[in-house]
Amino acid sequence: MINFLVRVLLVLVFFCLALVSCETNENKKEVITEEVSFKKEGELTISRGDSIIIEKIDIEIADNEYERQTGLMYRTSMKNNQGMLFVFPDEEQRFFYMKNTEIPLDIIYINSEKQVVSMVKNAQPRNEASLPSKKPAQYVLELNAGIANEWKLAEGDKISYSKI
Repeated sequence: MINFLVRVLLVLVFFCLALVSCETNENKKEVITEEVSFKKEGELTISRGDSIIIEKIDIEIADNEYERQTGLMYRTSMKNNQGMLFVFPDEEQRFFYMKNTEIPLDIIYINSEKQVVSMVKNAQPRNEASLPSKKPAQYVLELNAGIANEWKLAEGDKISYSKI
């Protein structure tokens, strides 16, 4: 008799749990994310050596914790003459990933001397795999995928930037 009562009690508990965990579509809230548009905060020049300018672009600058964590997430496009520059307070190995990022990117790691130290080309959208720098970096530049090849960017190239 006790075994029977225990079984009945267990069935009732599982049934109650199933009812509580069921949710109708009416109770679900739809999360809508609004497209973040590009906001020019500075200009960046990429050069080879000290004198050969490769390209000049408009940049957004991510220089606080929130901006660095958010980056280019939830955006569906970016022009080829635009990028995001992440500015960190110190130089160390950096690890980026593409969580919630909708556009493929080239990720350019730059040291405290503002020289390119490594690149991850064509990072794929929504991929959460870690994309580390090969050497310590204080800056990271994100561009549309394919731009690093188009501009023939290489380790040793330099950047300079100014805020507006």
